[in-house]
Amino acid sequence: MLLTLLLQARPAGESWVSFLPLIGIAVVMYFFMIRPQQRKAAEAKKFRDSIAKGSTIVTIGGLHGKVLDLTDESVTIEVDKGTRLKFDRSAIAREVKPAKEVVKE
Repeated sequence: MLLTLLLQARPAGESWVSFLPLIGIAVVMYFFMIRPQQRKAAEAKKFRDSIAKGSTIVTIGGLHGKVLDLTDESVTIEVDKGTRLKFDRSAIAREVKPAKEVVKE
């Protein structure tokens, strides 16, 4: 009975204070989970848009090849002499930079 009297006697202005932990959790989730994921997706889109003919790429399946033709949605790569495959742009994982040759003296 005393507990119900105390709960009823609580001022109305303090009810928003109980939402502070929930607001804090939402802010933390945004900065540690949602925002980095959005940034990563934007970087991946920028990378896929920057691919040019002649680039050596690796697909998400691990297939290495050289870019022969590009369209807005697809990429044609050569994986072996005469073997051409067509992939969706989203299937490209990364670009392979040519290894620097070591000069022996």
